[in-house]
Amino acid sequence: MPHVQANGIRLHYRFDERRDGAADAPVLVLSNSLGTTLAMWDPQIAAFTEHFRVLRYDMRGHGDSDAPDGDYSIETLGRDVVGLLDALGLQRVHFCGLSIGGLTGQWLGLHAAARLQRLIVCNTAAKIGQADGWNARIAQVRAKGMTDVAAASIGRWFTAEFVDRDPAAVDAVHRQLLSLTTPGYCGGCAAVRDADFRGALAAITVPTLVVGGRGDQVTTVADARFIAAGVADGRVAEISGAHLSNIESQAAFDAAVLRFLGVDVVQHLHEDARYAIGLARRRETLGSAHVDRSLQNVTPFNAEFQDAITRNAWGEIWTRAGLPGHTRSLLTIAMLIALGRDGELKLHLNAARHNGVTRDEIKELLMQAAIYCGVPAANHAFSLAAEIFAQQDREATQA
Repeated sequence: MPHVQANGIRLHYRFDERRDGAADAPVLVLSNSLGTTLAMWDPQIAAFTEHFRVLRYDMRGHGDSDAPDGDYSIETLGRDVVGLLDALGLQRVHFCGLSIGGLTGQWLGLHAAARLQRLIVCNTAAKIGQADGWNARIAQVRAKGMTDVAAASIGRWFTAEFVDRDPAAVDAVHRQLLSLTTPGYCGGCAAVRDADFRGALAAITVPTLVVGGRGDQVTTVADARFIAAGVADGRVAEISGAHLSNIESQAAFDAAVLRFLGVDVVQHLHEDARYAIGLARRRETLGSAHVDRSLQNVTPFNAEFQDAITRNAWGEIWTRAGLPGHTRSLLTIAMLIALGRDGELKLHLNAARHNGVTRDEIKELLMQAAIYCGVPAANHAFSLAAEIFAQQDREATQA
């Protein structure tokens, strides 16, 4: 694969042309996470090349790019991207980076905004972790190599459910981690350790999407919201999955990015992809046990209805970036109170906790409903909520 000289090093890249061969199609640059290579973006290429020319590269210290010794910085990584664009004659691009790639994107938004059309930063934060933790990791890798760190990273990057469901995908990422040299990985750790954009976000004026994984314990949805609220023109897309959400929640990730870049995903996303997005979001909110029961009860009579719910309600509405899942849960509960739909109301009173809704927030919603839906409706909803909360407490005790 080709290399260019960029910012004083040899940078490895790959250009995937748009499927129809349009040479003037906009370019989408993909920037990998710490510990991976450009191969981490393999799941996105089929969907993205339907609309864009896709440029991905190995961050310095990773894959087939040079891995100079010493500490790296996010400024250095950002200048690598500018050098890559210059070498390939690209003036303005869309940029999508995950984790350390998202930090690189924030630097570009601050210092090279003229080169960006739209910015997407995924599973990242304005500041990731603390210096002591990064220094300890650097010392561990310098002393023992990548084996222990690679195993621990897999546990942070994917949910246990995904590890069981797709061991081949997990193994591919694990092998990428093990392929790194000590200088390359430690240099990247230093760059993350020293990066802090918390006081600078307001200066990012490029339209920005921040993708957060609801199961991500490394860079949380709260971190995503912080960035989106801090930049001049930001929005959040919350999707399922942990740190490498582009792999674990591929369909939802693709849809969020494409929608932000102006693609009509309802029209262009394949039906099976929309179903996969919807099924993942439905499981995440309602719980796999409930969804499995629904699927087991599918008959020739109701199969099309179940398919439509999954694709339309969950795959198109519940996954939209305009409102967080927390707000959608509260709105759904309020509307079900007004409509008097007890079965669905109990379902969503129970499920709201999975979207971060607290019991106190539900209480406040019910108090509000007493004014606008009527005291009898609110009184009945309080009774149903008490029933649901008691059941949750029993289940927690039994666990």
